[in-house]
Amino acid sequence: MAAVLMAAALPLVSACGFTPMYATPGVTPNLAAIEVITPQGRTGQLLAEDLTSELGLNRSEAPVYRLNLALDEERYPRGLQVEDVASWYELSVKVSYSLVDIASGQTVTAGLIPVNISYNAVKDPYAGVVAQQDGQKRAAREAALRLRLELASYFARQGGGAPPTGPTSPAR
Repeated sequence: MAAVLMAAALPLVSACGFTPMYATPGVTPNLAAIEVITPQGRTGQLLAEDLTSELGLNRSEAPVYRLNLALDEERYPRGLQVEDVASWYELSVKVSYSLVDIASGQTVTAGLIPVNISYNAVKDPYAGVVAQQDGQKRAAREAALRLRLELASYFARQGGGAPPTGPTSPAR
């Protein structure tokens, strides 16, 4: 019975005009053709790892685009107690990005992605370091997700088209 209902509803859903972003021709191949340049530091390294996964980078092909990233990371004490000690911290990470077409050297899109994460302050020094590192990991993950959406939206607006290949693509 459920299969019959789903089969009957299929023509209605297909007629609504919805097209998934990643179904737009060229979005996924363009995302895979990006070389990611991240700044030094733990958060930069975490962001590079997450972007490698999120963008589905194809390392067997020469990159067509270069994604230059800059991080601004600040930690603010919040929830001050009577002893003037923070009970939690807010980690603010701002990722500035520019996507450069390697062949022409032109910046095709740029922007800023702000991410705010909070974590508890604990008295144990080791647990405090672990909490801070977990906050950095969560901030990098969130920034990578948002950045993937920004880039996918850019490529979808461009109307797709696979990235250029062949002799015009520079070798690594």
